[in-house]
Amino acid sequence: MKGQKLYNKAKKIIPGGTMLLSKRPEMFLPDLWPSYFTKALGCEIWDLDGKKYIDCSIMGIGTNSLGYGNKYVDEAVLNVIKLGNMSTLNCPEEVSLAEKLIEINPWADMVRFARSGGEANAIAIRIARAASGRDKVAICGYHGWHDWYLSVNHNSEGENLNEHLLPGLEANGVPKDLKNTVFPFEYNNFHQLSEIVTNNDIGVIKMEVIRNVYPCNNFLKKIRQLANEKNIVLIFDECTSGFRETFGGIHKKFDVEPDMAMYGKTLGNGYAITAVVGKKEVMEYAQKTFISSTFWTERIGPTAALKSLEIMEKEKSWEKITKSGEEVQKKWKEIAEKHNVDIKIKGIPALSTFNFNYTKSLEFKTFLTQEFLKKGYLGTTSFYTSLAHTDTIIKKYFEVFEEIIFEISNCIQKEKDISKMLKYSPSHGGFNRLN
Repeated sequence: MKGQKLYNKAKKIIPGGTMLLSKRPEMFLPDLWPSYFTKALGCEIWDLDGKKYIDCSIMGIGTNSLGYGNKYVDEAVLNVIKLGNMSTLNCPEEVSLAEKLIEINPWADMVRFARSGGEANAIAIRIARAASGRDKVAICGYHGWHDWYLSVNHNSEGENLNEHLLPGLEANGVPKDLKNTVFPFEYNNFHQLSEIVTNNDIGVIKMEVIRNVYPCNNFLKKIRQLANEKNIVLIFDECTSGFRETFGGIHKKFDVEPDMAMYGKTLGNGYAITAVVGKKEVMEYAQKTFISSTFWTERIGPTAALKSLEIMEKEKSWEKITKSGEEVQKKWKEIAEKHNVDIKIKGIPALSTFNFNYTKSLEFKTFLTQEFLKKGYLGTTSFYTSLAHTDTIIKKYFEVFEEIIFEISNCIQKEKDISKMLKYSPSHGGFNRLN
């Protein structure tokens, strides 16, 4: 396999092997994952050996809700490349995109752009801290790799990311002086957040509106009220959830408006663009601190976003990918119950995932991926839907899925060792070092 050969070379010259942890082959199928692609179109991917796969997994880490290589987005990008992507002057598309995002978010007045989710999160935190005049932050969710976020792991045990969401993240290189500047709270645990706010001089609350479960007991509205009472800047991180269930932020479903929000992932359908939108009284503090970067001014990102938003609005893409995701979750449940396999389904429909509820869950997950690959699918315990996932594709996916679940069921019922059915070692379940 050319992909594995190249990846073994990459591990020697690229620390960690890849730029994104979630794309490491070890996270899927060690020694067998195709690793690299030559072409991607719709929901199909070709590897370095020329083999074609149907992507029924994470679709570019959730970036391509319109499908890979959308004709109209690509045409818009190619047109501006011909005219020039970068110059001494600014691109007008960033103004048009800012206007469109304010139209989509009528509570907002101003916008700043970046190119990655981590950058957008760092920008939002800097502005919010400046606006509130306070350093301490309460968080709920995943917000990137920057120092401000990873500093949580310098806190005492039980107050770090191990207990909150992502175990195993090393904070080496993050200044220890940042200890106890950021405090995590559990989703739907308003009492815990209230105590954090009471016991610390919190100036910012930053959270994902939804990750795996939906809010209950007016959780989001209580947070909005608390932020108002304590003069706290409320930020919704919609880098992942944005444009999945509404045309804009998923917060629209719950009638709660933040002071700032970030959008990424789907915004450019595979092209790098993220946005921080917010109220004028908060966003203007960007001019009272230093936030600036050369490649935030390139032209491709805003152009891709404008065309992507146009297509989303025309196609009502969020409705279609949610409907497909609901079908995925329904069929997962039906098939697992039919074959007496215990799974737990999580996530909003367009970002569906599930876990095997067994001590050897990683082995089951690895076997699933291994068998899907044999049938020409990039398949795992996640399925991020896109417009390219037609009813026919989803139906065929489930024919293969049921065959694999039947084998897993036999293994469970007959108490066979699933490990002996794997060609190589199980996938990594966390943030393991490669060597």
